[in-house]
Amino acid sequence: MSLAAHRRTATRTIVLDRSLEALPLFRLSDSADDSAVTYAPESGGRWRVLPTPGDRVPGTFDQDVYVELLRRYHEANCPDDGSLTFTLHSFLRSIGRRVDGRTYEQLRGALSRLERTALESSGVYYDAAGATRLEGRFTILSSIAIERRRNSDREQLALFPTFSASEPGDARVTISNVIRSNITAGHIVTLSAPRYLNLSSPVARRLYRLLEVAREDGTVTWRIALDQLAEQLPLAQRYPSHLQRVLQPAHQMLLSEGLARDIAFKQHRREWFVDYVLASRLV
Repeated sequence: MSLAAHRRTATRTIVLDRSLEALPLFRLSDSADDSAVTYAPESGGRWRVLPTPGDRVPGTFDQDVYVELLRRYHEANCPDDGSLTFTLHSFLRSIGRRVDGRTYEQLRGALSRLERTALESSGVYYDAAGATRLEGRFTILSSIAIERRRNSDREQLALFPTFSASEPGDARVTISNVIRSNITAGHIVTLSAPRYLNLSSPVARRLYRLLEVAREDGTVTWRIALDQLAEQLPLAQRYPSHLQRVLQPAHQMLLSEGLARDIAFKQHRREWFVDYVLASRLV
């Protein structure tokens, strides 16, 4: 394979930590809710997402930033120190966002949340390298630094009226060694970057990530209780009828994109379930 072809293939691939993908992290709405996310899987233990005081739990924008960071980490051949450098401008373009002062601030806020939001595992997060369940806390990013552009660069921004001279900058971030360790150990899920971006719904994007966990677990047809799915995504709705209304449009996107062959809500006695039939893996 030529270098150019290798780079095109790498650019299309997102490699994520399978342990983290199985756990709730991003609220699927950008509300101001600063309460912790708590999840207690049937296998035991407890998982919590703890926002820093005065901030909120990571949301939909943060989900896209996280996925793009891990795509770039894979594209860079997983540097040993976990460090990535990029311009804020190029990053926003990569995730399909308009580039202006508001989105620059959104990106800075998202990077800060990914560094400061504590992820607490009490026997839930699986550390593949040590073959143990983690007891402790970590963050997605262990460090971030954003530098303003040089004055000579900023002077050019006067040519572009939609930009503010104080906005653009260069970022350097470091992926947590906990996440890097699982990726190095091959405890991963793999996504297609174009198909992820084609899913316009944050719920569909989260479901895509979760379905790939089921695939890596060797599942072709995945049945999950509706209330358990709501906790694992997570969704704030709790009534079955409300959950179905939220999930239905996302399900249609997954089917249209060829990421699932069939999805059905089913009721057994008084409990609701969702059956997902996974499609063949797409590159």
